Amino acid sequence: MSEPGRCARFCFSGSSGSWELIICAMETILIEILARECSTILLIAVRALVLYVLLVIVMRLMGKRQIGQLQPFELVITIIIAELSVVPMSNTGIPLTNGIIGILVLLAAEIFISLLVLNSERVRALVCGTPTILINNGRLIAEALQRLRVNLHDLLEQLRGKEYPNVSDIAYAILENNGTLSVIPKADVVPPNARDLGRAVTQPLFPVTLIVDGNVNLSNLKLAGIAMDTLIAQAKLRQIPDLRDVFFAQMTTQGQIDWHLRGEGDG
Repeated sequence: MSEPGRCARFCFSGSSGSWELIICAMETILIEILARECSTILLIAVRALVLYVLLVIVMRLMGKRQIGQLQPFELVITIIIAELSVVPMSNTGIPLTNGIIGILVLLAAEIFISLLVLNSERVRALVCGTPTILINNGRLIAEALQRLRVNLHDLLEQLRGKEYPNVSDIAYAILENNGTLSVIPKADVVPPNARDLGRAVTQPLFPVTLIVDGNVNLSNLKLAGIAMDTLIAQAKLRQIPDLRDVFFAQMTTQGQIDWHLRGEGDG
């Protein structure tokens, strides 16, 4: 017999007063309630952990897009997946497999649609839509703004955020399928670059993180083509006797090592 059952039998078989019986009965009920609540909480915690691991895997398989870069069908699938994970997580009466099966089916649907979009321009135009020009040669296209229900003030706000306060300075403003605004300025408002000036420039190298919090990343060190002895020698030239004193070190795009010591930026 369980502990609450033995306690209840003791309460009602004892010879003490009625108050003791009432208190013991209340303790028995409280223990049973706490046992049920603890069991429910533990079950919810396990379900949440399982669904969390599953969602991390699913999001990883769906790709590296951010929320603002999702296509419409990807955003819809993401929202539905979130709903499917919440219901079995909070309602223990619903089998966990119901949510898992639904999430896996949506993952398969997302991968299938992505492959169709990747290999068919017609399907891409149907599912994702096509980019729309909102500004052409410094002129607003009112028909496109009305058709897409784009507020003019919102458009101007986005243009100012991209440092284009004047509509007349813009050659093209394009509303992309994922809702972002691409701006191509006119040639006479773009600062000249090295190609325009006819200057020879050195192409940047790939930046590589070498040390983080005193730990040397050996694979990145090999990627940067630097030997450990060379790294230590470079550190000693900067009067750094121990690499564990380095908070962050990076091979820059100019091919130099940028050193950041612990606490040097603290006030």
